[in-house]
Amino acid sequence: MFIEPCDPPRSAGPTAVGSFLPDEVLSSEALQEEVARRSGLALPPRLLTQATGIVSRRVAGEGVYASTLAVGAARRALDSASLSPLDIDLLLFASASRDMVEPATAHIVQAELGSRAHALDVTNACNSFVGGIDLARSMILAGRARRALVVTGETPSRAVRKDPSGPAELRDGFAGYTFGDAGAAVVVEAVERGGILDVDTETHSEHWRVGGIPGGGSRHPRGDEYTYFRGDGHELRGVFEKVGTAVIDRTLDRTGMSWDGFAKVLVHQVTVPYLERFAELTGVPADKLVVTVPELGNIASASIGVQLDRVFPRLAPGERVLFVGLGGGISIMTMVWEKS
Repeated sequence: MFIEPCDPPRSAGPTAVGSFLPDEVLSSEALQEEVARRSGLALPPRLLTQATGIVSRRVAGEGVYASTLAVGAARRALDSASLSPLDIDLLLFASASRDMVEPATAHIVQAELGSRAHALDVTNACNSFVGGIDLARSMILAGRARRALVVTGETPSRAVRKDPSGPAELRDGFAGYTFGDAGAAVVVEAVERGGILDVDTETHSEHWRVGGIPGGGSRHPRGDEYTYFRGDGHELRGVFEKVGTAVIDRTLDRTGMSWDGFAKVLVHQVTVPYLERFAELTGVPADKLVVTVPELGNIASASIGVQLDRVFPRLAPGERVLFVGLGGGISIMTMVWEKS
């Protein structure tokens, strides 16, 4: 698709949002019972709930894919903006999950929507969606797109090992028991005032081995054992605690803002204890947070999108929101957005 260059706007940002959750609810108690039954391990009562603070999560059922959740969220975002798929000239599928290695899942989403936009995937673990918004904004400001649709569909529950062979394998994959599935989408376009005011990132790639799903690439192209999430949750938390506040401190200092200046702070949520530790380290007031992790679990890159969808209708023009993305790799990302 040829995109005719246009006069670059001065600002761009999300103007509509949608989210989509699978119908099936899986409680932590039911998940723990299944793991205990299939592994033969004797697990302490309420282990998953007490360790994570997660009571339930949504899981994608038969025939529901990452693209399915993304399309559901996309339709809601477009409907809320009274737009058709043909009004979009850039479609970014920005997710840690995908339907397959090739082609890009963005094409599957586009075929289902009926769009003709320039379509591609953006992947950076749980920072994929925020990174996709930043890329969409950059292309709009460069005059390469007029209106973008950024979508994510996350199905990490399918990377959870429910039959660990013993305590060591249980520990290795324990972080996976936090996972839930969800989709989110935003329309990004030029705005006269507000929009995305500030973006900052910090990357510590020396920690890329701390956690992930190793299968499907050239290192481990085949083999079921590589399709499960592996990682040390304590090590991952330690890395974020060590490096995670610097980028936030810079953002507050550079923008001259304090926590009082934000209507809400949307942060990627892994577990309840992790979220409480984040609030303790940064000093963000509890009433600024939009807490979803107890009912939805760790929904990967959809976390910030689902939170944004929940608060978007109540935000007044001129109110500001801080996005804080945390992703394996390791990357930290902040984005200051003002509602137009």
